[in-house]
Amino acid sequence: MSKAIQTCVVGVGLAGLTFHVPFILALPQLFTLHSVVERNPKADGGKVKQRFGASPKIYSSLEDALKDPEIELVIVATPNDTHFEFAKAALEAGKHALVDKPVAESVSQAQELGQLAGAKGLVLYAFQNRRWDSDFLTLRGLLSLPESHPSHLGIITEFESHFDRYRPNLKGTWKDKPLPAAGILYDLGAHLIDQALTLFGRPNTLTAFVQNLRGVGHPEVDDSFTVHLHYERGDGRSLPLTVILRSHPLSVKSPQLRFVVRGTRGTYTKHGIDAQEEHLKLISSPKAILREEFGREPEYLNGKIENILADNETITKTTWPTPDAGSYVELFQNLGSAIRTGAEPSVKWTEATAVLEIIELALQSSKSRATVSVPVL
Repeated sequence: MSKAIQTCVVGVGLAGLTFHVPFILALPQLFTLHSVVERNPKADGGKVKQRFGASPKIYSSLEDALKDPEIELVIVATPNDTHFEFAKAALEAGKHALVDKPVAESVSQAQELGQLAGAKGLVLYAFQNRRWDSDFLTLRGLLSLPESHPSHLGIITEFESHFDRYRPNLKGTWKDKPLPAAGILYDLGAHLIDQALTLFGRPNTLTAFVQNLRGVGHPEVDDSFTVHLHYERGDGRSLPLTVILRSHPLSVKSPQLRFVVRGTRGTYTKHGIDAQEEHLKLISSPKAILREEFGREPEYLNGKIENILADNETITKTTWPTPDAGSYVELFQNLGSAIRTGAEPSVKWTEATAVLEIIELALQSSKSRATVSVPVL
């Protein structure tokens, strides 16, 4: 059995305490929570001890943590504008790195990190955790059905993906400030773009509308976006495909719309959001992550499918259940295997870089009010 990976979590705010620390503690065969970077602990043992009862070392700065030769893996769970600087420092110190999305402020920064990790033989992993959302896993299963299946949607011509909410006011966090990589497109958009690219690959062109819809806070910090990814006929695609990615801050709806997938033989509609984040906020013990009920969504959020029959007139309506729980734990298991055994990362750094490329092109499109081409690789 391999030695557990000595891990330092940089930042113990929402991201660190909710999305990282619990998984490191829940997988002692893979990881040891060696330390955290917490600048000003307000209680003895800091936030991790207060929340989970664990007592890792506490460093007041990343610089001090990186001097510790025991640390093997650094998890960057800090504000977006620090991701590049902190990840680069970790790699230069000879540490593997898991970096929250967006992994950097720009494509050029992400490429620099990738080259540095490659030169040093280190694992550099992007935290695109929503590939393991229960609804996305279910969607991938639906889209992989054989044509003979009665719920097959046919050729997909339109894919709509939402992260909407009703939030009329600012939350008063760093996300509201006009910092590099700020705004909802870099935040939630990184997830929707990553999922779309995972399903359909690179588009030919895109058209985007990015704005501060509510008119509150700094005008340059966007709070809504609509991004259209255009896929032309050809390269195995018999019909054009439009992918619509959207986040709206004033959506009065419960549960919120998540997916609408239109094909030549059917339409799939899904509401609600993956349950893991809410479960992670509530658990008192990291062991809860490994229980069967963790990450399972309620049945009332099951998706709906409408299929056209062979007569091209009769429409059937069925419920499409979400069979599997969400599983962010699989990301960490894969990360551990990548570090210890050289396993292929499930999230490749080039894929995280491609997400940033689409974000940059979307901002360009919105600013110029024009459709822009996506370079062919």
